[in-house]
Amino acid sequence: MKPASPRRRARELALQGLYQQQVGGADADAIAAHWREDADQRDADAVFLAELWRGVNTESATLLATLSPDLDRPAASVSPVERAILLIGTWELLHRLDTPYKVVINEAIELAKSYGGIDGHRFVNGVLDKVAARVRAPEIAARRRERKPDPR
Repeated sequence: MKPASPRRRARELALQGLYQQQVGGADADAIAAHWREDADQRDADAVFLAELWRGVNTESATLLATLSPDLDRPAASVSPVERAILLIGTWELLHRLDTPYKVVINEAIELAKSYGGIDGHRFVNGVLDKVAARVRAPEIAARRRERKPDPR
């Protein structure tokens, strides 16, 4: 099996940390300190991980408000794994415009396939597609224009 890219590994660590917070009440700073000390975590993109971790932790209420209109149930009833993946994906869609929206969604789907429930990846895909349509509308429109053949 091919090892995960440094960015994917960072997303995995953020997901695991968010899960520890949601289920066990772990402290965000303690989780981040553990990553800095653990040699097994050095294969992750440390700069991206720090930015993602800080962003998701400081903006979680805003991120939930952004994605909640696209949920079919209250955010509190979404499984902790899928909720964490949605927070990560929504943060990336809002703040990492250098990452194409399709890549953000695909990475979230892969996390859900690896860590989520049986159909969690479908749920994550559906929600993040809707979030992207709102927060990345210009990028999506430009992509559609690029794909359309010239009618001449």
